[in-house]
Amino acid sequence: MASPVARRGQAFAEGFALFAECLLAGVWIALASLPVVTAPAALAAAARHLAAHADGETANWRTFWADFRAAWRRGWRTGAAMIGAAALLGLNLLVLAQEGVPARPGFALATFAVAGLAATVLLRAASAWTPASRWRDLFALALARTRDDPSGTAILLGGVVVLTMCTWALWLLAVPMIGCLTGAAVAVERRRLARQE
Repeated sequence: MASPVARRGQAFAEGFALFAECLLAGVWIALASLPVVTAPAALAAAARHLAAHADGETANWRTFWADFRAAWRRGWRTGAAMIGAAALLGLNLLVLAQEGVPARPGFALATFAVAGLAATVLLRAASAWTPASRWRDLFALALARTRDDPSGTAILLGGVVVLTMCTWALWLLAVPMIGCLTGAAVAVERRRLARQE
């Protein structure tokens, strides 16, 4: 039987390995998301990669790429819809940046809240993705889980805020942070499943 010190050392090593895998997943997400429209597929493949790593299963670049291609084939419309929604929210912020718009701070805050919740729903959908999944079903489930699991939603929303602030401070931080946020989405999904058992 391992000593308490050895167990703590092993737990630290496993936690650090998972953190390193999240950072690597962030790089893969950034590369796979360069066309922008592929971002949901990249998030889904990274979430599946991190879940497989946590379970001790085979998780490498090949499996990530295979999952990415499968997610993209069935989800390119999701990427196009994401770009459309982001453009709409960006246009709303541009209008709110003009002088003379009534209730400007309140509308701007509402726009940021909608953007954050939309990102949270996307992360929840990506964390539950499997090759047999349909994105429409995933988003319906993600909306329900966002409503029914407020603590998990708060965790992810907080992560989105941290990602935004880090990116604003230094845009390169977006790469490792998006991997960590994807890992958080996987953890929130597993936490929800564990509470149901």
